[in-house]
Amino acid sequence: MRTESEPIASPAQPAADRGPDTTDAATTDAATIRPTVMLAMNESSRARVLVPAVRERLERVAHVLPADPGGDFLADPAVREALGDVDALLTGWGCPKITPEVLDAAPKLRAIIHAAGSVKHFVDPAAFDRGIQVSSAVVANALPVAEFTVATIVLSGKRAFRLGTEYKLTRQRPDASSAPGNYGSTVGLLGASRIGRMVAERLRVFDFEVLISDPYLTQAEAGELGAELVELDELFSRSDILSVHAPLLPETVGLVDARLLGLLKDGSVLINTARGRIVDAAALERECRAGRIDAILDVTDPEPLPPDSPLLDLPNVFLTPHLAGAVGNEVARLGELAVSEMERFAAGAPLHHVISSAELGRIA
Repeated sequence: MRTESEPIASPAQPAADRGPDTTDAATTDAATIRPTVMLAMNESSRARVLVPAVRERLERVAHVLPADPGGDFLADPAVREALGDVDALLTGWGCPKITPEVLDAAPKLRAIIHAAGSVKHFVDPAAFDRGIQVSSAVVANALPVAEFTVATIVLSGKRAFRLGTEYKLTRQRPDASSAPGNYGSTVGLLGASRIGRMVAERLRVFDFEVLISDPYLTQAEAGELGAELVELDELFSRSDILSVHAPLLPETVGLVDARLLGLLKDGSVLINTARGRIVDAAALERECRAGRIDAILDVTDPEPLPPDSPLLDLPNVFLTPHLAGAVGNEVARLGELAVSEMERFAAGAPLHHVISSAELGRIA
């Protein structure tokens, strides 16, 4: 599943970082020595991420050591010994923490390429201090979230979720003329993360007015996204549909509080595909129980919701089980991006999706 592991405000991303790279990268020639790569992900991740065609690409450019760490790398003497010859780690879900001790056991290690989202919680900062390149497929996981969000925004404009639920419950066709529609509606984006930027770019084809709020974004950058940069209060007070795209950081826990929710217009819609704890759960429940706003929630606080949560029964709340990120065949996109990076690494070419140590404080 995805992690909305982007800063609430990140510097403008290079073009190569605005969408998953599934094109063929530079590959090694016959004279190039193939690097030794260890697969540091669990068996389930390997099967989902490295589909046969992608695995074949990897094995053409690298000598692949399968490893299912399961726990601490260094707990297994055989893995510890093998790390001594490893040039790169291809990591994924199920990878244990890459600690300084792991790095000590891998003196040749020059790259950690993550076939998933955030690297913050398993790659020790010591890796950056040692000059090891760290790359992430977070952008490939961001794309399905952006697609999901755009689809949800369009359906929300017609109040499809609320009216559809009402239709099922009452067995009477509701009056669809009460839906505001999408022409000229105002969509607010909280956060210019990778996902937030992708959403803004994809909303250009619709007749929406798009607002965005992010303390690090400039008005010029917002304009390039087809959006107007506004302060938080204005974002909430003007939006007909507001979508959350901030990372979960200490300063963003409860960011969407009772005061901001109170600024939303009556009948507006809140969409959250980021993290449940960014929104004050009690305040959101009060607003939804009053019927004043609709909520489309792919994430909640807590997650999952307890069986007695009122949100499970409210007709103006539409819940999905944390599925906006890569699922099913979408997961292979992460492997494609990671192997493209490994092809570049093997060829001595620059990686396209590097995470810098400076970003660690701003990613979830």
